[in-house]
Amino acid sequence: MVELKAKLVTDAWVPATWEDYLQTIADPTYEKAKGYYYQEHMRIEMATVGRDHADDHTVIILAVGLFAIVKGVPLRGLDNCSFRKAGVQEFQPDVSYYAGERAQSVPPGTNVVNLDLYPVPDLVIEVSKTTLLDDRGNKRTLYEELGVSEYWVVDVEKAEISAFQMIDRGSKRIDQSQVLPGLELSVLETALRQSRETDQSQVGAWLLTQFQNH
Repeated sequence: MVELKAKLVTDAWVPATWEDYLQTIADPTYEKAKGYYYQEHMRIEMATVGRDHADDHTVIILAVGLFAIVKGVPLRGLDNCSFRKAGVQEFQPDVSYYAGERAQSVPPGTNVVNLDLYPVPDLVIEVSKTTLLDDRGNKRTLYEELGVSEYWVVDVEKAEISAFQMIDRGSKRIDQSQVLPGLELSVLETALRQSRETDQSQVGAWLLTQFQNH
């Protein structure tokens, strides 16, 4: 096994075996890090989450939750949950969702979600300030390969969302969610911009009006 601890570069893809990856994420040094493994490379994200990233993260969760409530969509959101296909892939997105009949797919008490036992999430979201290029690149292909139905990348700097529908291990840009039919991504972008100027309660009230009237 390669000794990585002394030379590990974080926030970048590093060649590693699956055993190296498991050894690294078990190290208390990386207890609060996010871990990804794909095509015999690992990525350990240690970047500090600042106010703007945390705010957009909260607004997106608020918006998706309100939409599901208003439209009566069964939904299970998992915040910073780890998903693993042993020996092959692992990812820990900012937030992920199981929708409809799959909302109860992962039982309570599950630690790392074993993708050999449970399905991949329907919707995966990464909130990006310092990781934008990677979130649109390697992570997108990772989610394509796993069969995630839909993937959003939230650009914190521009308050924009790049959304992708994933079909046959490929993806295409979309303006309306396919997992949450009727949800226009432009409405969420407006909510993100509003959150720069006002509090989240007011943003939530505006979102409720939008969802109830459309």
